[in-house]
Amino acid sequence: MTDLPTPKPGILDIAPYVGGKSKIDGVAEPMKLSSNENALGAGQKAREAFQAAVSNIHIYPDGRATKLRDAVADHHGLEPERLIFGNGSDEVFALLNQTYLTPGDNIVTGQYGFLAYRISALANQAEVRLAPEPNFRTEVDALLALVDERTKLVYISSPSNPTGSYNTAEETRRLHEALPAHVLLVIDEAYAEFVAEPDWETSLPLARDAENIVVTRTFSKIHGLGGLRIGFGYAPLKVAEAVDRIRLPFNVSVPGLEAAVAALGDEAHQKASRDLVQTWRPRLTQAIKGFGFEVFPSAGNFVLVRFPDEKRNAAAANEYLHTRGIIVRPVGGYGLHDCLRITVGTEDQNRAVLDALSEFAAS
Repeated sequence: MTDLPTPKPGILDIAPYVGGKSKIDGVAEPMKLSSNENALGAGQKAREAFQAAVSNIHIYPDGRATKLRDAVADHHGLEPERLIFGNGSDEVFALLNQTYLTPGDNIVTGQYGFLAYRISALANQAEVRLAPEPNFRTEVDALLALVDERTKLVYISSPSNPTGSYNTAEETRRLHEALPAHVLLVIDEAYAEFVAEPDWETSLPLARDAENIVVTRTFSKIHGLGGLRIGFGYAPLKVAEAVDRIRLPFNVSVPGLEAAVAALGDEAHQKASRDLVQTWRPRLTQAIKGFGFEVFPSAGNFVLVRFPDEKRNAAAANEYLHTRGIIVRPVGGYGLHDCLRITVGTEDQNRAVLDALSEFAAS
């Protein structure tokens, strides 16, 4: 009997990523607040660019993403040759791990760091080291304590998903200064545009003069292009060139490239999206606390709610919200079994969430 093909060691030990739920049985149009999507959707300019690109979908995209590369470089004041484009920032993480990790190497990230960092690291037979986050935020010293000569990448997300916490500019600089030169610091800024806290700064300027920092951004959040899968990393030139050797050609679609360029220029949509989150995030936080539940401070477009009561727990709250046609995100995959993550929605959606949680608290 011939042996069947066998995955390489470690693949079958990886827990599959489970995304936010999108359907409720018996509910035709549920309110989906489970995936941190932009409540306003894509802007008009991006939608028009997408529609216009349809006539060219028989043509392969520009593998260098030249038009988008120049637009991103101009928008953020970056050198275009140092940009890495991916099918979402998830692909940028996967490319970095594939480029730098060999069996026996390790990555270091926070206990509640985004699961995508871990999946591709494990696929490359690397060890994943999780720094404890007792206060639900990434601690610099805890990360540094796990770094050794086999550490190749340290990942932080600021703001972080699912906790909503962030690292101050001073903390990020201290982490970088303390890391050995052989370690690549990857700073995931997917939710950067929603931050209102004055002690946070983008790390793009820090990366400009560094030889071992990559900053990633996505078009899925502030720009509302989650379905098109577009992200980028700003990296040292040598890193960008190395990654480009293994990046598959045509990894971002023609409509995606065109919509992303248009979205960058749609400042009105970006402002409306940011204003919605910064208006309703504190309102949701205050109201949900008033129902007797714990809400963690968030700098993203979502809030993380803890349900400590044995009866009115997270699972019960999730089921109750389903009866009201509302989908939020259980985060047991992060070990946060007593929590739910709730995306900031439209005004009507947010009010529906508050009404439902008020009823649940009183039940």
